[in-house]
Amino acid sequence: MLQTVDVGVQSIDVFKDIIGEEALAELRHLADQLKGARIVEINATPYGGGVSELLRSTVPLMLDLGLDVRWQVIYGDDQFFGITKAMHNALQGAEAPLSSRAREIYLTYNSRNAMLLDRNFDYVVVHDPQPAPIRELHGRDNAKWVWRCHIDTSHPNPEVWAFLRPFVEQYDAAVFTMQEFVPRNLRGPRINIMQPAIDPLSPKNLPLPLELAWRILDWIGVDIDRPLITQVARFDPWKDPLGVIEAFRVARQQHPELQLALVGSMALDDPEGWGIYRRMQEASAGDPSIRIYTNLTGVGNVEVNAFQRFSSVVVQKSLREGFGLAVSESLWKGTPVVAGRVGGIPYQMPDGVGGFLVDTVEETAERILYLLDNPREAADIGARGQERVTKMFLITRLIRDELALLASL
Repeated sequence: MLQTVDVGVQSIDVFKDIIGEEALAELRHLADQLKGARIVEINATPYGGGVSELLRSTVPLMLDLGLDVRWQVIYGDDQFFGITKAMHNALQGAEAPLSSRAREIYLTYNSRNAMLLDRNFDYVVVHDPQPAPIRELHGRDNAKWVWRCHIDTSHPNPEVWAFLRPFVEQYDAAVFTMQEFVPRNLRGPRINIMQPAIDPLSPKNLPLPLELAWRILDWIGVDIDRPLITQVARFDPWKDPLGVIEAFRVARQQHPELQLALVGSMALDDPEGWGIYRRMQEASAGDPSIRIYTNLTGVGNVEVNAFQRFSSVVVQKSLREGFGLAVSESLWKGTPVVAGRVGGIPYQMPDGVGGFLVDTVEETAERILYLLDNPREAADIGARGQERVTKMFLITRLIRDELALLASL
């Protein structure tokens, strides 16, 4: 069988004070419609990315609602995940054609994973391109199959999309973050639009006293007496960490005391991250005001929580973005954000509601400086962002959307 991820135990009732009894009752009603069904969520890695963070929260809460659900991950080696990362980039518009050998390796691993998948599930939810062919390679059964795409496929590389599309068209439903991400020539599955969300009670987002945040950051080398700019993102070219460093250096000309933290997580399915990490180290070499942190050096969810709460400004300078949950995470904490005007970011944060949208390095530096120079307005902007996240981007809303989709199938 595929590897099953242990998710522990969580209680849906702890959300009552946040979302209210009526919303909880709706979740229980939807779950009752799926009682007795066996559900599996399949993705590529148990840690280090937005999908794994979502599943880490949704699966135990669905279990607490009385559902028979499990989370399983596929097998693959560095070569396979190098190919799937190239596919990921190509589906977001990069020029990254797949060789016949790369396609062969991709399908070989997916064939093996398809053979390992239990045939007794009633619903199978497959996340992103890595395991997409499993539906066809697994063979026909009585299950309902959903493909969940978490990336921006609005302008995919035509060759790579033409290769992947026949596999996606075998699904009963395909879920995208935004209508704009649905490729125009996709035929067959029912199309659903569903935004991701944050877990407000996870270690990354739960209430953290500012004094404790200070102690955590001081422990790992942040100067808590100086203003801090932070980007929390995978080490990925689409997150433009080198552009963040450049914008920071422009802003520092007016605020010499400024410091920058680049906080990222290395993921099992992203071998490209190590190359980006080395480039970031080279770009920041000899500059003690720039620090790079990873999950492999002891910076995990609680530390990210502290960074997002303590920072004067959080940056999310994405060039392409499926959604960018770090934006909602920061807004949940009332911290203003300067972010790329791409993908799902404007939907989370319309200009002036939580922060500012930017297109260039120069605009990024300009907006950072504006928020630093206008702290009262920055606090008001952050508060408006927190209100929007509370209404639209909490994990209970995501669970409601997924249960409603499965029940409708």
